[in-house]
Amino acid sequence: MRYEMMLPRQIRAAIAANTPVVLPLGVLEYHGEHMAVGMDTLAVTCALDILEKEAEIVILPPFYYGAASYAVEPPEGTGSVQVESAALNPFARELFTGLLRIGFRNIHAFIHHQSENFTVGMPTDLAFKFGARQAIFAFLEKTRGEGWWGDRKMADYYARQSGGDDPFNWIRVHPLMTAETIAEYPFDHAGEGETSLMMAMCPDAVDMQSFSAERWYAETAARATAETGIRGRDLILAHMRKVLGLA
Repeated sequence: MRYEMMLPRQIRAAIAANTPVVLPLGVLEYHGEHMAVGMDTLAVTCALDILEKEAEIVILPPFYYGAASYAVEPPEGTGSVQVESAALNPFARELFTGLLRIGFRNIHAFIHHQSENFTVGMPTDLAFKFGARQAIFAFLEKTRGEGWWGDRKMADYYARQSGGDDPFNWIRVHPLMTAETIAEYPFDHAGEGETSLMMAMCPDAVDMQSFSAERWYAETAARATAETGIRGRDLILAHMRKVLGLA
């Protein structure tokens, strides 16, 4: 279900069923001459297009305006859009606060951009992770009062945490590709892996007639195939099904 198309009764039903609510999170960034600037976000939205046909999930409008950085190329004539993480954090906090107030308790964001360093974190995912924690802490204090965690009612907190019933799991941010996926599939920027993924999932985002091997990071795109991309797509979908409880 696309959130923007939902009626209030459908929203209430999704809350009652604890249906996963998913935010596609990404950037607009130069990916060589042969690929669309939205690749990082398109990888998430295209995967969700598939999952939406399989199971009940709520898909929020995608957020494309992450911290792309200019590490790859300057923006002039290339299309990268850089929004500083300092601006992203308050947005994330307010967005997640709003979703909690609506009643959602099973919120997820998926990101592909710079996620090879996900355990350490990069500007976009860190801004949204921090925003999620801020939103949860503020919401709990507002709804349960100060000292909520120290209350006798929370004496079984650690037992509930191991069982998954933990308010800090209300909002989770995930990499689109896990370390296990990266071990099985080429992870790159505009190279064989990403180009293959777009060939399989969003062919309109690739134009190999425009391909140039001038930039080192795009050289391996010459080896890209839709068949390779299908392998990556299937690894991504298996991971998403698992963390969303759809497997």
